[in-house]
Amino acid sequence: MLISSKAIKAAVIGNPISHSLSPKIHNFLLEKHQIDGIYLALKIEKNDLAVCVDSLLKMGFAGFNVTVPHKEEIFKICDYTSNTAKLCKAVNTVIVTQDKKLFGHNSDAEGFINHFKNSAPDFDFNNKNIFVIGAGGAARAAVYSLIKAKTKKIFITNRNQNRAEELIKDFADFAAQKKCELEFLDAKNFEEKLNICDLLVNSTTLGMEGQEPLRIDLKNLNQSTIVYDIVYKPLLTELLQVAQSRGNKIITGVGMLLNQALIGFEAWFKQKPDEKFLTEILKIVS
Repeated sequence: MLISSKAIKAAVIGNPISHSLSPKIHNFLLEKHQIDGIYLALKIEKNDLAVCVDSLLKMGFAGFNVTVPHKEEIFKICDYTSNTAKLCKAVNTVIVTQDKKLFGHNSDAEGFINHFKNSAPDFDFNNKNIFVIGAGGAARAAVYSLIKAKTKKIFITNRNQNRAEELIKDFADFAAQKKCELEFLDAKNFEEKLNICDLLVNSTTLGMEGQEPLRIDLKNLNQSTIVYDIVYKPLLTELLQVAQSRGNKIITGVGMLLNQALIGFEAWFKQKPDEKFLTEILKIVS
């Protein structure tokens, strides 16, 4: 695809970044809609985040996606943030305003819940127990959307207990307003209580290519439990393979990726993606 000096520029920033499918999604849509634009994947070290973001501004980028490990740090850098981002204290979509300010939004929350509802349309959140692995930016997005959906109770586990308890504290008022209970469980108790789990969510990078495996024993998990892994490379993670072999319904992470990507695409390139292209994209990235 040919681009001009006036091309609209956007990117995804993170570390690692080679696994990201976002460039495939955005550049496919740019070509299909014949937009003069480009979307890049940029590896940025944690300590270089502020300097690199300033460089993107100076180079005239329209905005960028943010992935691990920068989602919480970029929240602190943004000049303005959406209400969703404020509650999540994490940003994955940044839009550069006309006066060169950073507006941060969390489209992960929308991407997570929209994909889940499309995959399990009959799931009633009101009387369900949901178990979430992780306490980072993606976990915050998932917990936010699950509380908003009026989930009965959310159990959270994380290797760093302090981070999980901080997450619970940050969402306490919102959860109380929506009549949702939040509770931390250590790994052992988390596994033991899986017999009451209706939806199990992995919101960490554990199990992703090049990362540590996710170690969890599913022996207590009911066959009716849905297992949702936000990791999309590999598409069928070890967690999903084990769950599928037990007869559980599984949801892969690629749909969440696509749903959140569409929000940024429309904001940067001023074009609502045509739905007729979405099936094609899923074939490319799956």
